[in-house]
Amino acid sequence: MATKATHNLSVITGEYTNAMGETKKRWKTIGKVLLKDDGSKFLIIDRTFNPAGVPNKDDRDSIVVSTFPIDDQAPQAASAPVPPVNNFDDIPF
Repeated sequence: MATKATHNLSVITGEYTNAMGETKKRWKTIGKVLLKDDGSKFLIIDRTFNPAGVPNKDDRDSIVVSTFPIDDQAPQAASAPVPPVNNFDDIPF
């Protein structure tokens, strides 16, 4: 029986400011939705993903997992550039 990945499962892990000064969301892809030949769907989730690490500003008991069609140019972990961190400015040598 063949399966086809139809959607990515993603969560917002934070925000960053791009070079244009715009605040953007940082996304992490945590899994996929797969479609079986018989029309049923199932999820595959990265076993190392820890939902406790998702920001929880409103102190809720749940998190939001968004779905994005794989064909779409949806946010993915690789598409959100991580700004460089330079922690060496304070070193006196």
